[in-house]
Amino acid sequence: MIERLETIEKRFNEITEELTKPETLSNIKLTLELNKEQASLKDAYDAFQIYKRILADIEAATEMLKDPSMGEFAKEELSNLQTEKDNMDAKLEILLLPKDPNDGKNVIIEIRGAAGGDEGNIFAGDLFRMYSKYAEHQGWKIEVYTEEPGESGGYSQIEFLIKGDNVYSKLKYESGAHRVQRVPETESQGRVHTSTATVLVMPEAEEVDYTLDMNEVRVDITRSSGCGGQGVNTTDSAVRLTHIPTGLVVYSQTERSQIKNKEKAIKILQTRLYNLKMEERDAELGAERRSKIGTGDRSEKIRTYNYPQNRVTDHRIGFTTKQLDRVMEGALDEIIEALINEDQTRKLRGE
Repeated sequence: MIERLETIEKRFNEITEELTKPETLSNIKLTLELNKEQASLKDAYDAFQIYKRILADIEAATEMLKDPSMGEFAKEELSNLQTEKDNMDAKLEILLLPKDPNDGKNVIIEIRGAAGGDEGNIFAGDLFRMYSKYAEHQGWKIEVYTEEPGESGGYSQIEFLIKGDNVYSKLKYESGAHRVQRVPETESQGRVHTSTATVLVMPEAEEVDYTLDMNEVRVDITRSSGCGGQGVNTTDSAVRLTHIPTGLVVYSQTERSQIKNKEKAIKILQTRLYNLKMEERDAELGAERRSKIGTGDRSEKIRTYNYPQNRVTDHRIGFTTKQLDRVMEGALDEIIEALINEDQTRKLRGE
């Protein structure tokens, strides 16, 4: 462990030195890559500095044991320092686990109303609001890329970007089918219905992840559709992109500017193609995929939101909380922490 930490420390310091050189700073792409790499090492680097200080203090306290007048104080100090060391050992073990290279990325999330018709769309809207509130609590920013409002509320489909620090590391477990059990507003008999909405979380693709060849993309400009009202465009500014090799189609109409809609559509398409590449890689690494918390497939039922009992259950890890009302207001931390802890536990077991 010490050898790995020393390697991280050495690389962190090399990057610090490299970032002071004028020739590096004049190369924007290289500077961004080095800053990104250093950010990924920072937690382990900082923890190692604390760890080295604890080891030095243990050595000093051990020396104090030789002085009869300092014996009792040294014993108490050693006991406290050993506890600190044990806690730091556990922390470093987790920090040294293999990192998902996408953890530091922003995400593009797609939510679709699925089973349940109008109620599925309404629930898709509830999930969008839940993630929006969670993003607000985290200090992240949201930008809607495309939306198709449902006739009775919510969305038949909505795609949006969440931008901030380490967004994917916290939201990557949200992909799958989310099931809601409640009495719909349209239900006159007061019966509980079950409906679903699907969530797909994709790390935002960067130029270094996937280079999109625009020669393989058909661009169509159309008039945006909508339910009327203030936000609907009245010009031909909506953009539909078709990736000819894969048949993937994306659509953007939220901006009044055709150029901005095209930029958003390109970003969505680039991210979808990167996601496709990751899925193909995961399929090749079958064992790694099985060890994950959930497959990430849109069809996998991952969570149930039971309104009559104010209960949320994550089926992948058997986690339940009786605070659905708070969860729907964006209080997702407890669920996400439970998922992260289970993921780390599985990795520590070597699964």
